[in-house]
Amino acid sequence: MEAKFWLQPVGLAANDGFRPAELRDIERLVEEYCEKLLKAFTEFHGGY
Repeated sequence: MEAKFWLQPVGLAANDGFRPAELRDIERLVEEYCEKLLKAFTEFHGGY
């Protein structure tokens, strides 16, 4: 199973196999940790 989320704004980009309830839980976590995810992405990729 895979899911891809955009971070700005947070939203589902693609889903392969997760049920709707699972996606809601994942989206909640992405929203909760969005700042940390963006910071880690920027540090790893040097900006975007």
